[in-house]
Parts: sequence; structure tokens; C-alpha cells
Amino acid sequence: MSDRSPAFDPHDNPAGWPAQVIPIVARALTCQFATLTRAGLPVTWPMTPFVNDDRRSIDVSTGLTYPAKAERARRNSNVALLFSDAVGLTLEAPPTVLVIGAAAVRDSDLQANTDRYVLRSFNKIPAAMRQAPWFVMRTQAWYWVRIWVEVIPLRILWWQNGRLADEPKIWSASDDVEVNASDPAPLGTSPGSWQSVEGHDWRRHAARAVGRIGNPTVTLESNGWPIPVPVSGLRAAPDGFDGRIPKLHPSVALPAEGPACLSFQTHAEKFVGQDNAAFVGQVTMEGNRLHFVVERRLGDFVLPGGPLRRTGRFIAYGRRLRRRLEAECRRRRQPVPTVRHSNRP
Repeated sequence: MSDRSPAFDPHDNPAGWPAQVIPIVARALTCQFATLTRAGLPVTWPMTPFVNDDRRSIDVSTGLTYPAKAERARRNSNVALLFSDAVGLTLEAPPTVLVIGAAAVRDSDLQANTDRYVLRSFNKIPAAMRQAPWFVMRTQAWYWVRIWVEVIPLRILWWQNGRLADEPKIWSASDDVEVNASDPAPLGTSPGSWQSVEGHDWRRHAARAVGRIGNPTVTLESNGWPIPVPVSGLRAAPDGFDGRIPKLHPSVALPAEGPACLSFQTHAEKFVGQDNAAFVGQVTMEGNRLHFVVERRLGDFVLPGGPLRRTGRFIAYGRRLRRRLEAECRRRRQPVPTVRHSNRP
């Protein structure tokens, strides 16, 4: 099944996912991927989702040269995916979908991972893939070499037609669902963040996030799980942001206060670039109203809309990240993969 297919065959849904959520899960260009740090703090980033060929997991990938998201998921497999952005889809009034699941990290075969990412990206985001000639893509292994994270849904909540004031419906996996283990962790220590934002004024970025990016998501920790939910009516406050969260199912209880991540993302109807921002801080809740106090801004991975600016930004990222590629392959005792046009050598 192509990633852009409108739905599963009803007889090819071995996990029994609710039919209402399958179109957006299968076709969404982005979702919000939430993980927990060693200290149990939530961090959320936009990623492109792919339904696994076995129809039992929803998968995302991150570059080998910036593996922090995958390493968090390997240490703590409790993760979540929020599908709240229907831009670029031909779906009428799609639901907003929250997937709470168990992650398995795959990086034991980096060549297969890279082949898979290139092929799946050609299927899902062809406009972005047509931007650079093939001979240029082959020189950008720092981006195309991938770690995959396979997420087995354990619970799925969805707000029908995106009506966030209504209580969401909920689906739970069967008690005998098989949760997979991650590949063994690589040797040595993770390289850590590749960007430094110390000293940058978060307020300027907050104004950009509210005014230009939009699609905000707040993530809190609840009973050992990161829970990302969309935020409506968001506005800037002197120390952060104010907004409202949707009505939740009684089984998902968010804390009245605690550490949180507030993330933003946007992209065009045809995915050729992206804008995003994320902040970490403390949230206090009163009913469905939240107040988010910013402690710091996280680094981002922005690809501007204009082709010249987008190319320039991508080249700048490559200068900083390509030196990590060989080191991360050595940690996994594997050669640097070749960026190939298909699964065939």
C-alpha cells in the first residue's frame, strides 16, 4: 500500500486499529513524536510518519547524525504520536488522533534503513524528493542515513472531525499484543545536541511561533508516558504562553502542573520545506486552560519555503552534521551506507 492510499483494506488490518483513524495515520505528512528524557521530561518534535509494511506499527525516522530522539525512545519505550495537522491531505474533517505506544529502535542495519527511507520518501513526499538532482542527494548521506523507530499502538484516542471540545473516543490493543525490543544500544556515548541556542532570546522565537508557525502541541508526562495534545487559543504571555487543551478521556489524566514541552510546526500543501519551534518549561493547568512558563528554547530544523533559502539552510546543516556520520557508523560497527535510488544495489 502506498503511503498516500486513502485507507487500509478492511481485511488487511491485523492489529484491529479503528477504521476512523486509519486515513490520517496512513496519509499524514507530519505528526508530533513525543519521548521522555532520562529525567522523565517530555520532548516533542514533528516527524514524517509511515505505516509499517506489516500494518502493526506506525514508524518515524531520525537522521543518524542527530540520534537524540531515537536514543530517548531506546532508553524509555513509552512514546506517543499526535496527528493534528491535515495540511496537504484530501480528507474532509479528519479526526485529531493521539497514539500512545511502545517504541522499538532499529539501527542494526543502516544500509537497509537508508534504502527504506529513500524509497518511502519518494512515495510520500515526492515534491520534496524532486528538489535536488540524484547526484547531489548521494553526497548528502549525513541526512539520508537513518534510524527508524517503530511504534506499536497500545491506545488510540481520537476526536471525531477534530472537535476538541468533545470527549475523544478510545481504542485499546489486545492484552496479547506483541511489543518488540529495540536493537542493542551502540558503543560509547551519544554525541548530544548538534545545535546551541544559549543566549538566544526565546521571546523573538515565541512571537514567530505564534504568529507564523502555529499548530501548537503541548506535551506533559502522565503516569510514565508523554501525552501530546493540541492547544487552541494560544497567545503569548510575558513569561511564556496561555492557551486551552481539548477535553480528554477519563483514562488520560494530565497533571495540574509540571514540566512540559510546547512545540510548533507547519509546512506547505506540497511538502517541500518546514518551519518549527519548540520550548521547554513548566505548565500550570486550571480546568482546560494552561499557562506555560518558558525556561528555554530548543534547537530546530527549519527548511524555509523559498528554494534558494531552503538550499542554503540545508547546506549549512550539512556542514555541521556530516562530520558526525562516520563516528556514528563506527559506534554501530557498520560502514557508512550508500544513498541508493532503490532497494536494489
